[in-house]
Amino acid sequence: MTQAKQRFRTIEEYLDYDDGTDTHYELVDGKLVEMGAEKRLNEKIALWLLSQLLQFVPIDLIARGTQISVRGKTATARNPDLMILTEELDQILSQQSQSLITFDMPAPALVVEVVSPGEPGTDNYDRDYVDKPKEYAARGIPEFWQIDPSRSVVIVLTLKDGAYQSREFRGSDRVLSVAFPDLQLTAEQILRAGR
Repeated sequence: MTQAKQRFRTIEEYLDYDDGTDTHYELVDGKLVEMGAEKRLNEKIALWLLSQLLQFVPIDLIARGTQISVRGKTATARNPDLMILTEELDQILSQQSQSLITFDMPAPALVVEVVSPGEPGTDNYDRDYVDKPKEYAARGIPEFWQIDPSRSVVIVLTLKDGAYQSREFRGSDRVLSVAFPDLQLTAEQILRAGR
């Protein structure tokens, strides 16, 4: 990740910014942070999971590339790999000029992140395992999935009393979801998607 020199005082300045490229950024402490190219495996997992969720939710409620405003120790906006929107949120976003879920909008029903490799104490690990759960819990997102191919685990975090309770699924464990109780996927199926 490299940081651009541009500095933003408001989320509106960030939304209006266009550097003329297809580079993906997150807004961190008022600065653009280039997210770099997504690993192909991560893309395949997110797209495969999207195809599976289409059995339970209309495509209009599935979002990829939509950002969400957060209040973290550094980050201002995150770009999850996959989100399931509520109907109300979809209607609101459909009338906006940018695909950003702001603080005055309802939370999505589910956020899915395919975790980047990293060990405890590294930027990737701290961002995915420390910062994002706190940020998403503060936004009131009822369910958050962490899919970690390098550790061979799918973690489902369910919001209870303002904090996430996590449950790990590995191998042939059926992934249990409050948002999708009829989902019949194992951790291995999700982790091996695209291979």
